[in-house]
Amino acid sequence: MISPSEDGEVILVDKPLEWTSFDVVKKIRGTYRLKKVGHAGTLDPLATGLLIVCTGKKTKQIESFMGLVKEYTGTMEIGKTTPSVDLETEFDSESDWSMITEEVCHSATEPFIGDILQVPPLFSAVKIKGQRAYELARQGKKTKLAPRHVNVSEFQLTKIELPVIEFLIVCSKGTYIRSIVRDFGEKIGTGAYMKSLRRTKIGTHSVEHAITIDQIHR
Repeated sequence: MISPSEDGEVILVDKPLEWTSFDVVKKIRGTYRLKKVGHAGTLDPLATGLLIVCTGKKTKQIESFMGLVKEYTGTMEIGKTTPSVDLETEFDSESDWSMITEEVCHSATEPFIGDILQVPPLFSAVKIKGQRAYELARQGKKTKLAPRHVNVSEFQLTKIELPVIEFLIVCSKGTYIRSIVRDFGEKIGTGAYMKSLRRTKIGTHSVEHAITIDQIHR
């Protein structure tokens, strides 16, 4: 049971597929008739997993949660690309991946570990002169996004059944997993897109301790 107290709570939610982070906030706000509700770190609709939601006075802690290290698991497919680097958009290229080996894949992770410069995806919430990059991308407008410094402490390929690869990534605030997938695909010369993504941890908080949407009720 989530309390309507003004003191507030920190709620761990397992965001389902196709829900926006705001949908989760709206659900909690409406169900418990709360005035102050916010989340610490957006998850794309096509991603699932841990979303930290704060209510009442606990919303003051949102910024501190956003700065914590994140852990993700997911799958990518090599040999195909999409403009959004996920399944939001249609495939726009296909290439032969038959010469790619597991050794090539594992070696290709190395440049993406540590302090790296990363260009956000064109379909992202980065603002360009007041407009979101994804809004411009959907209008077919060409944009150039500036690279940014991020840190990736782990990038493991946990299962390889080509052309599909499962991965685990531990990274800093502001890291785009789709950018890592895009750049990994370019590194091995086949292109790649992200088939699925799940956020499993934020700092010491784990999705294993999160409630589901179905558990949000009076």
